[in-house]
Amino acid sequence: MEQTYEYSNQLKGFFEKNNQNFEQILLSEAVNVKDKIHEILTVGNIDLVNNAHTLVYYIIDGEDEALRKFAKQEGIAWATHSIDLSFKLEWFQAIRRSLWRLIEKFYEMNENKKIRDFFQLESAINDRVDEFLNSFFITYSTYKDSLLSAQQELVKNLSVPIIPIGSSICILPLIGAMDNNRIEILKDKVLTKVSDLSIETLIMDLSGIATMDKESTIELTKVIDGISMMGCKTVITGLRKETVREVTNLGIQFNQQTETLATLQQALSEYFFPHFNQ
Repeated sequence: MEQTYEYSNQLKGFFEKNNQNFEQILLSEAVNVKDKIHEILTVGNIDLVNNAHTLVYYIIDGEDEALRKFAKQEGIAWATHSIDLSFKLEWFQAIRRSLWRLIEKFYEMNENKKIRDFFQLESAINDRVDEFLNSFFITYSTYKDSLLSAQQELVKNLSVPIIPIGSSICILPLIGAMDNNRIEILKDKVLTKVSDLSIETLIMDLSGIATMDKESTIELTKVIDGISMMGCKTVITGLRKETVREVTNLGIQFNQQTETLATLQQALSEYFFPHFNQ
């Protein structure tokens, strides 16, 4: 086991020196996904290439807990933005093949390699790869089901889809157009949920908001102020440029307890997975 650990450290160093080579192999392996990288980055702010490097480091380092949390973060992000899972499957398999091609080169260059150490390392790496994939799909499926159920309920009676992701953290993904009627329902439901669920942090994702008029913008800020008065921090993500322009033109300022982040994934990293803040 000590020898295997030594090989793992050597492999990590080898990967760090050859990360550009890994990236080139990865892009050549992911035939259908490589043309979608920019689109996926634009739609969901999911950086496939950078995330691939992060994933490989966790696998090589044997950071099992970080690996599972990263898988959950990825699962929520992909489910939130409804990105085709076929791209994830192809990309992930391309990562697996690219990693093993580098490992093959690593062992070719290592004069002290032993077949026993190789198989021990092979078992550990494949176990972590499978663990990531399993955690990703469980989280994706669970969150997607919750999101779909909340959206279906929203269509039926305009309820507010507040989705708990922790003991005191919830996500409120708002989708579609915001008008006065919906804002009034939002105001009532959100304040009730914050109280009933003892929510300390509410991540309000606005990336799915198509339109929001002047009155709705003003009323939404009042909802946020009400949440703050109840001791709940609001984190707003996914503000579109049209909404930002409206807020700026109206001279609206969010209260000091309100934070704005570019994407839902950033909010998850900071509040649900603080391990990933670097």
